[in-house]
Amino acid sequence: MELIQQIVDGLGRGSIYALLALGIAVIFGVMHMVNFAHGELITVSAYTSYWLLTSGFDWWYVALAIIVVAAISSVVIEFVAFRWVRGAPDFTMLMTSFGVHFLVQALFVMYVSANFRQFPRPDWIFNTWKIGAINLEIYDLAVIATTLITLLGTYCLLQHTMFGISLRAAAEDFDAAHLMGIRSNRVIRGAFFLSGLLAGVAAVFWLMRSGQAGPVAGLNPMLKGVLAALIGGLGSLSGAVLGGFALGLVEVLLIARLPTEVVGLTDGIVFVLIALLFVFRPQGLITVHHVERV
Repeated sequence: MELIQQIVDGLGRGSIYALLALGIAVIFGVMHMVNFAHGELITVSAYTSYWLLTSGFDWWYVALAIIVVAAISSVVIEFVAFRWVRGAPDFTMLMTSFGVHFLVQALFVMYVSANFRQFPRPDWIFNTWKIGAINLEIYDLAVIATTLITLLGTYCLLQHTMFGISLRAAAEDFDAAHLMGIRSNRVIRGAFFLSGLLAGVAAVFWLMRSGQAGPVAGLNPMLKGVLAALIGGLGSLSGAVLGGFALGLVEVLLIARLPTEVVGLTDGIVFVLIALLFVFRPQGLITVHHVERV
């Protein structure tokens, strides 16, 4: 019974990682760039939550605002920063993503505050649903259900719409897709919008749990998303989802099983396990046959 409860907890945590990793994988598929500015969507969403909740808005309205703000912020970042370095070497685009990451942090430190600000969390996330001897958190069940619905919607979008076909074609061979009449600006803009949308859904549940906003609020979720994408196989959308669930399960199981005196080393042990994975399977859990930039 205890193991089942831990698995549910791990799937709840892994669901958020899966959404973050999927957003990173979408951008990598089109631009072949690991977007380290992805976490700033969480930071902007955190301050949006703080301003709205302290103004008296209900969490249901705030959740919708978070998703909208994250999606719009992603498109704005693409237009302001990444549009001007298309076709540049991979290192240039990587440095651009780091530049956006540090610039957004600096702006919040300079014009808002360097301190974290607390905002109220919804009461229901602490409620549990008892099934026999298992106490399941309503929060975990909500995260898993929302993630599954979001992933199903994303799958249908990518498989059964013209935008999805264009996005997959651009990920396979951007130059050939452009020659076939696919508009590069529209595809890349759409990819960033989808990435921001996924980050917004993840941000809703991440912020419900953390209940705070700060200049580095998006750093930890960004790192988790990148790690999950690497574990699953960078360039694979299904691998990103699998990597997110795997990372969440491993973290929860380690926290539950490690002795109390070493439980603080969980992150370090996770990194060691990831390093071992890359030693024996450097391509990640799912092999991607075409990830070269063309």
